[in-house]
Order: sequence, then structure tokens, then C-alpha cells
Amino acid sequence: MVICCYTFARWADVRLAIASAVSQEPAPERVVVVVDHNPDLLERMLDELLPAYAELGDQVVVVANRHAQGLSGARNTGLELVSSDVVAFLDDDARATTGWLAAHLAAYEDHEVVGVGGRLEPAWDVERPGWFPADFDWVIGCTHSGVPDAGEIRNPIGANMSFRTAELRAAGGFSEELGRVGGAGAGCEETEASLRVTADGGRVWYVPEALVEHRVTRDRGTWAYFRRRCVAEGRSKATVRELSRRPLGTERAYATRVLPRSFARAVGEGLRGRPDGLQRAAAIAAGLGLTSYGYLTAGVAARRRRRKG
Repeated sequence: MVICCYTFARWADVRLAIASAVSQEPAPERVVVVVDHNPDLLERMLDELLPAYAELGDQVVVVANRHAQGLSGARNTGLELVSSDVVAFLDDDARATTGWLAAHLAAYEDHEVVGVGGRLEPAWDVERPGWFPADFDWVIGCTHSGVPDAGEIRNPIGANMSFRTAELRAAGGFSEELGRVGGAGAGCEETEASLRVTADGGRVWYVPEALVEHRVTRDRGTWAYFRRRCVAEGRSKATVRELSRRPLGTERAYATRVLPRSFARAVGEGLRGRPDGLQRAAAIAAGLGLTSYGYLTAGVAARRRRRKG
């Protein structure tokens, strides 16, 4: 399995993530910790963290990102170094619960399954803001209300996902035109990779029993962060559309079915005397508008580049 990290600010988090991975039953064959273009962090990992797992031999390894800076390059580095049939990915600020890896692996008993996504619950450092709609939990890297209870999905959330190693390698891994670089809000590399992995008919399966707790820091519960992530997500989705040449049906259903129902429900709560209901309704409308803005502006820019090229 692969855990990618890039900042000293998550030192305590990544230690918990690694510990939660190593303690799984069955244990992962290898936990590859990839440090993304941060030599000082790499040195500290090698000096302070790796010795704690010396008794496990090479079950835990720490390496530098060999590819372009960013989450996609780091994940591709990890993908090159795993030897197991299934490669799982866990974020550096996430903690796998008991049974997480077993739930991932069990899904692959179905030979048509080439990828698996698990559930991500937010672990807020502070109380969850009343205005923050569950429909936009993808903003904080968690499972949102548009995800089905179980069954087939188009793509997993990157903080808690796995793929058949051979199929992901054959598809080319993660596009380095997508994915976060440092603290930037871009993403969707797992979406685009899933579209390529399933191009020949495989399926991605959602397994809620594969549960991860994903830390949400104070800054991620702010309107400023919400705004940035929505715009960045829209831009990233435009890049996915450009690279895959496939319509984004999942997003269309989310925007035309899930969000209108949630908006109406939130308005109803507000009219019944709950002020945070109207706040959530406003956030839903704003989030949809901001994401659409990011998508449309990125699409226009892409068309201009094609015309010039």
C-alpha cells in the first residue's frame, strides 16, 4: 500500500496513518511512504520514523517521489514499488480503522472489480460548522451524500482507494496533469485514472465497511477554503473531461438530482426556525455555482489552447 506525504505540518498525522496501516489484518505486504519533493522531511522520516519499524524488515519503506512534484507523481512512485496484486492508497492525514484492508481485499473476489473505494468519515478538529452541507463533504476529502450506500461507482475518493496493481500500471497510473501539488486545491486524478482503468469493462466498487477517519483541520471548515476547493474541483473536472473525452454523467446527476433535493430540504429546515438550514442552502447554491464557474472557465481556456495549437 502507498501513503504520500509532503509537509512537516502533518508529521503526527502521517505517523498515525502508517501505524493504522501496519496494524491491519491481514497486514499489508509493504507500506511505501513516498515523500513528495521535501528532502528535509525525507531525512527526518529516515532518521526518526523508519527505525521504529526496523523489526518489520522491509514491510515499511520510505522513498522520495521520483516523478513530477505533486500527489499524482508521488502515487506513481509508490505504484512502481509495490509487489502485491492489489495496491491500496491512504492519505497522510487519514487513519484506517480495523478491518479496512480486509474489506478492500474481499471486494476483489469478484474478478470484474478492478478498483475499490471505501467510506471516509470527517474527524473535525473543531465542531463541524452548521452551514457546511454534507453534500459537499468531498471538499474535505470525505464521503458525500451523492455516494450510494454500496455498489458500483465511477471512481473512489483518493484518500481511501485501491486498484488491481497490474491494471492500474497498464492504464498508466495517475495523470500528472492532475492532482494536488502541495496545499493547492486541485484533484480528480483518481477520477481520470478510474476512467482509464475501467475503459475495457472493469468495475469500481464502493465498500462502506472499508472505513477511514479523515482529519479536518480548522482552516478547512472556513468559507475561504470551501470557495477555493469548489473552484479548483471545477477546473480539475474540466481537465478530466479534456483528457478522457467522456461526459461527466456522475456530476450531472449530482447537480440535477442530489443538490436540488438537499437545497429544498435545507430551505425547509430554515423556514421551520433553524437558521443553519438557510445557511446550508446558501452554501449548496454557492458551491454549485463556484464549481460550475471553475469548470466553465477551465473549459474555455482549454478550447483556446486547442485553437492556438
